[in-house]
Amino acid sequence: MKLHPPLLLAALCLASASAMAQWQWIDKDGRKIFSDRPPPTDVPDSKVLKQPRMGAAVAAPVVAASEPASAPAAAASAAAAGKDKELEKRKAQAEAEEAAKKKAEDDKRAKVRAENCERAKAAKATIDSGKPLRQANAQGELIFMDEAARNAELKRAQAIIDSDCKR
Repeated sequence: MKLHPPLLLAALCLASASAMAQWQWIDKDGRKIFSDRPPPTDVPDSKVLKQPRMGAAVAAPVVAASEPASAPAAAASAAAAGKDKELEKRKAQAEAEEAAKKKAEDDKRAKVRAENCERAKAAKATIDSGKPLRQANAQGELIFMDEAARNAELKRAQAIIDSDCKR
């Protein structure tokens, strides 16, 4: 039951908001007219003093007779041009930052590839030397590499060289 008073208050506020949608204009006799409906079509826009802010029937701003008609348009276009220049500047700056990040990532990848290439070449040279090599087995014991293990390691090193040593 405590919910009813707040709902009633909200409904009254909404109803009063629609009553505030008032039009105000000067008629052909020079009298101010107040209404909740728009003025007749024979009333020029320069005679409309007030119109509701809500709704779809919002007219363009009234320009005084002493002002040239192009002055507001020029001011609006200058403001829009300033915003466009600012937007373009920010966009160009963001693109430059993105390009710098991409270049840094590419440089990092190139460095890693060069290091992998050098390690693979050193491993291949070691395997090709013919010296006995040892590696750890599953239990962690060091055992000498047989010919099959040597060929597998040689194949792996060659694959790394083929992929990472291209310039």
